[in-house]
Amino acid sequence: MKIVAADDQPRRSRRYALLLAARDSEYVLKAYGGYFNVFVSAFGGGGGKDSDVCETWDMFRAVDGELSDLDDVGRYDGLVISGSPYDAYADELWILRLCLLVQEAVAARKRVLGICFGHQVVCRALGGRVGKARRGGWDIGIREVAIAATLPPCRFLDALQDLPQYAKITECHQDEVWEAPLGADVLASSDKTGVEMFCVGEHVLGIQGHPEYTGDILLSLVDRLSTSQAITVPFAEDVKRQLEATSPDREFWLKLCKSFLKTEGL
Repeated sequence: MKIVAADDQPRRSRRYALLLAARDSEYVLKAYGGYFNVFVSAFGGGGGKDSDVCETWDMFRAVDGELSDLDDVGRYDGLVISGSPYDAYADELWILRLCLLVQEAVAARKRVLGICFGHQVVCRALGGRVGKARRGGWDIGIREVAIAATLPPCRFLDALQDLPQYAKITECHQDEVWEAPLGADVLASSDKTGVEMFCVGEHVLGIQGHPEYTGDILLSLVDRLSTSQAITVPFAEDVKRQLEATSPDREFWLKLCKSFLKTEGL
C-alpha cells in the first residue's frame, strides 16, 4: 500500500514492513479490512514536514511463516512488529525466525518498532528476558504509565518537545518484559508492568501497550476473550465500564511512534 502526498510528486520515499504476528479477527476484517489497514492508518503518513514523502508499506504474515519472503531488510527504513496471542518466549519456528530477523535489522541499523508481543520479542532477540506477568494475570484496559524522569538523548524523543509525565495507553497482555536488553533505556513503567516502553539507541523502540488500537477493537477483543473463557465475565464487564469512563492518550502515542519511524538522520 502506498501513501502518496497530495501533489503526487514526492521528492523522497520511505518503505516500511509490517510483520503481523496475529491473524485478522472477524471483527477487524469486517470493520477495517484487516490489521494491516489499522497499522497503516495509525503509523502511516506524517503531515507537516513529511508532506512531500511517498510511503510504501509491505505486509508479511510472520505468524504464517511469510518471513522467508522478506529477503532483504536493507530496502526498508523500518520494521513494525505487531501484537500476538502467542508467547514471545516460545520456541516455535516462526518466532525464532522473527528473533533472527530483528537481530539482522538492528545490525543493519534499521528502525524496529515492537508493539505488545513485538515489544517482547524484540527484547528477547536482543538478549533481554520476557515471561508471564509477575504481578499476575491479564492487564486489559486503559493503563496510565509514567514516563521516565530522565530520558536518553534521542532525536525522535527531542522532536516531540515537551513529553508528559504520564500517559494513558490501551493494554491487552498477560506476558511482559522482565529485563530489558543490555544497553536499553527504560522509557516508561506502570504499577502493573515495570517495562512499559524501552529503547536501544535511536533504532529500537518497544511499547507494551497498543497505540494502534481503537476502542471498538479492544471491546471486540474483550468479548472474544470472555466468550472463550480466557477472562471471566465480571472481568470483561469491569473493562467495559472503564472504557466508558476514560480513554487513552492515543494522539500522543501515535505521534511518538511516527516520530520514531520517521525522524530524519537517525
